[in-house]
Amino acid sequence: MSPRETLLVSSGNGPAECRQAVAYLLEALADEAGILGLDIDISERAALHGPSSAVVVLTGSGATDMARDWEGTVLWRCASRLRPAHPRKNWFAQIFRLPSRPACLSIAPDEVVMDGLRAGGPGGQHQNKTSSAIRARWCDPQGRLWSVVVRESRSQHQNRKIAIDRLSALISADRAMNEAAARMALHDLHGQIQRGNPRRVFDGPNFRPA
Repeated sequence: MSPRETLLVSSGNGPAECRQAVAYLLEALADEAGILGLDIDISERAALHGPSSAVVVLTGSGATDMARDWEGTVLWRCASRLRPAHPRKNWFAQIFRLPSRPACLSIAPDEVVMDGLRAGGPGGQHQNKTSSAIRARWCDPQGRLWSVVVRESRSQHQNRKIAIDRLSALISADRAMNEAAARMALHDLHGQIQRGNPRRVFDGPNFRPA
């Protein structure tokens, strides 16, 4: 099984600008995962002006290195576009590496809707050039739709198996976070955003690395 890492991206108890930072961070993580040839699956906690947090599952060789490289505080330096008169220009988010993967949810293959895609998108030389890529979608009993795109193999049959595994991993990680939050186990974690010595710094409305 391919290496897998699970991250929590959190705005903590920060204002709406911190949630905007989380949205930008998810885009930056997806871009880097594509460059590195990793698969990335994201489950967001929606809130006004951006996600309050998100679970990110990285799969592939190099997932651990990327997770280590991003773990820590992120500073976004930008004047607020939501509150133009606000004097504050520093907004923080945090990326936490989460413990080893929870037991994966069992998903019946016949409950997953799979559509063939032309394999393109990020990944550079790593991407599959055939038409074997698929988008897999599964709706849970609560009516929430989950989706992953798989380009890993030149075999569509193999990609279907990979898709179910990745759907299961993403949903299981998300549910584990919900259960931990319900027990308040994540309360302190979300509040632990460190304002000093940020691991990464981004500037301006285009969220450019400093």
